[in-house]
Amino acid sequence: MIREEVVEAKEELSEKVVSVTRVAKVVKGGKHLRFRALVAIGDGRGQVGIGIGKANEVAQAIQKAGTVARKGMITVALAGTTIPHEIRAKYGAADVLLKPASPGSGVIAGGSMRAVVEAAGIKDVLAKSLGTSNPTNVVKATMVALSRLREPEKVLAERKAASTARG
Repeated sequence: MIREEVVEAKEELSEKVVSVTRVAKVVKGGKHLRFRALVAIGDGRGQVGIGIGKANEVAQAIQKAGTVARKGMITVALAGTTIPHEIRAKYGAADVLLKPASPGSGVIAGGSMRAVVEAAGIKDVLAKSLGTSNPTNVVKATMVALSRLREPEKVLAERKAASTARG
């Protein structure tokens, strides 16, 4: 019975292919071609993950990336259809800025950021990639930003607990 619930949960996940690149390794007999896929996966209710997979065929690379993404899913703090506060995060040379947007604004974000934000279920957000345009680093920076989001109620509770502990 538990196994069936896990299968149902996987069916709810939406998988978005962010990028597929062809990589080549030069060997004695010529070039050995493989494919590398970057995938964002989410349930549309605050769960999101990213994965990278490599294989000899595109479909296998996407499948491997999806498996990796499922294993590394995080929970994102949401405030209705948007994010609770503005956040800026860096990963390598990628620098991303996410701002809450009013209802009906939609997802205003670039390609690789858009895939992650939509997979997480965020409907209204303003996003800007300020650094590199490398899709892998932009996606990872977006994940860092989303993982750092905190709900205002929890922050207030933590501050209240800290002030009572001191006083």
